[in-house]
Amino acid sequence: MRTTRTLPFSPMAIYGAFASPDLLALWWGPEGFTNTFEVFEFKAGGKWNFVMHGPDGKDFPNESVFSQLEPDSKVVIEHICAPYFTLTVTLSPVDCGTLVTWEQVFADAKTAQTVKRIVGPANEQNLDRMTQVLANANAA
Repeated sequence: MRTTRTLPFSPMAIYGAFASPDLLALWWGPEGFTNTFEVFEFKAGGKWNFVMHGPDGKDFPNESVFSQLEPDSKVVIEHICAPYFTLTVTLSPVDCGTLVTWEQVFADAKTAQTVKRIVGPANEQNLDRMTQVLANANAA
């Protein structure tokens, strides 16, 4: 599943929104979700364990590994608990900011089909939330 969008920020600013646990906690996940980070090791092979708190009060534990990090150009995250997937975020500079390519590859087709109706809108909401957090950070 792939989402692309041009954001009016530099690749460095967007990469920084992943690298900073304080910023990432503000925008990660669909609208209405909040996060509690338990382990955050932003380095290749580093662990990222957190709980997403849904607007309905449900908690969703997550375990991930930052499998590849290329400053200001790429973040690859392997989600190592169900649903299993690899997220690759590629940052390409363009005249008006950065082209963000957000691609999730699931471990199997059945899982991808099951979550497809949720993941597409959720990924768009992630980018909306990141945009808002970065706009607020730049205004401060």
